[in-house]
Amino acid sequence: MRTFGRIHLLGTSHIAQQSIDEITAAFSRINPDIIAIELDKSRLQALLSGKTKVSVRHIGTVGIKGWLFAKLGSWASKKLGKAVGVDPGAEMKTAIELGKKQGKRIALIDQPIEITLRRFSKALTWKEKGRMVADLFKVRKEKIDLCKVPEQELIERLIEEIKQRYPSIYKVLIEERNSFMADKLKKLADLYPEAIVLAIVGAGHVSGISELL
Repeated sequence: MRTFGRIHLLGTSHIAQQSIDEITAAFSRINPDIIAIELDKSRLQALLSGKTKVSVRHIGTVGIKGWLFAKLGSWASKKLGKAVGVDPGAEMKTAIELGKKQGKRIALIDQPIEITLRRFSKALTWKEKGRMVADLFKVRKEKIDLCKVPEQELIERLIEEIKQRYPSIYKVLIEERNSFMADKLKKLADLYPEAIVLAIVGAGHVSGISELL
């Protein structure tokens, strides 16, 4: 966990039991006043209801490429989550439930999913689509324990690889959202200067948000 004044930034894996344990420990250790989570209203509703956040009716809004990407991501998350026995987003759900139980303020800090997917549809190039297909058939050598949050060194190396091979995807899914979330956190700090904020984001966003903060 990284600390910036009264903002505590915790990076998680959405299917790791370790993340659930770290969030529970953070509540006890720092007793936050505000829980800021990497969700928007649509994703929050989907998480709490168990329903998909992007259906066929959203194609006209987010574009076919954005819709396909969302469906593929959802399928992969559920498959990996089933393998380790943790539902995707369980750590975010834990944070929300603990926050409500303890009377904490919940702040949604991520960019609306519809905007992100629409930007993805427009930004993805033919070259990147070709690379994506080729990369699906490659076997990575890294052995990652899905029950734990990957080491920061590995995360940053993989993000740099995405940045080099998929610059449009990196810009839309990582860089722009880092900026959006960092701005939201700054506004929370300005609006509630005495409040302790526990910000919970995917581990891949920690370095980028940290630099901006």
